[in-house]
Amino acid sequence: MYQPEHFRLHERDALHDVMRTHPLGQLISAGASGLQANPVPFVLHADEGDQGVLRTHLARPNAQWRDFVDGCDVLVVFQGPQGYVTPSWYASKKEHGKVVPTWNYVTVQVRGRAVAIQVGQWLVRHVSTMSDQQEKPLEHPWAVSDAPEPFITALTRGIVGVEIAITDITGKFKMSQNRPEADRHGVVTGMAAQGATDMAALVSRLGEAAP
Repeated sequence: MYQPEHFRLHERDALHDVMRTHPLGQLISAGASGLQANPVPFVLHADEGDQGVLRTHLARPNAQWRDFVDGCDVLVVFQGPQGYVTPSWYASKKEHGKVVPTWNYVTVQVRGRAVAIQVGQWLVRHVSTMSDQQEKPLEHPWAVSDAPEPFITALTRGIVGVEIAITDITGKFKMSQNRPEADRHGVVTGMAAQGATDMAALVSRLGEAAP
């Protein structure tokens, strides 16, 4: 990933937060079945292994998991907040007009080695953890234990687990850090007016540390 230093974020907790807040990642591999990419939800186990572990699952008919039987290097891409930036928001447009559109975004890329897991108990624990992760904010959270055990057991036969030992995490937070302060203020105001308050907050916060 092209990574100018002013867009790079090193703080591991912030990178983990993106992965947890936006758990649907693109699982990308290049194995015997060719180049493949599938969007799947992940669970991050930050305290396992040297740099953490990611777990997910694929439908058994999905050929990608077969590349992981003996292990396979993979790339997982998590996409955070993103949005178009119009030059009309820049103060410098009125000053000299030498401005062009751009796109602000947050992305985290994770590299590691994936292995396929077909153990029933592992799969039940995994889907329980994943469900708990996503159901936690709800007023009446559903749990795997709410469904009949034979039903869950039958369904897990149709999936294959994937465990990725993380070897590298890179984060790119492109939030107008390379623009003058007045331009960044215009981006914050413009995004807030469009209802993109999460983007506006990021531009404001990251801009404070910009050169």
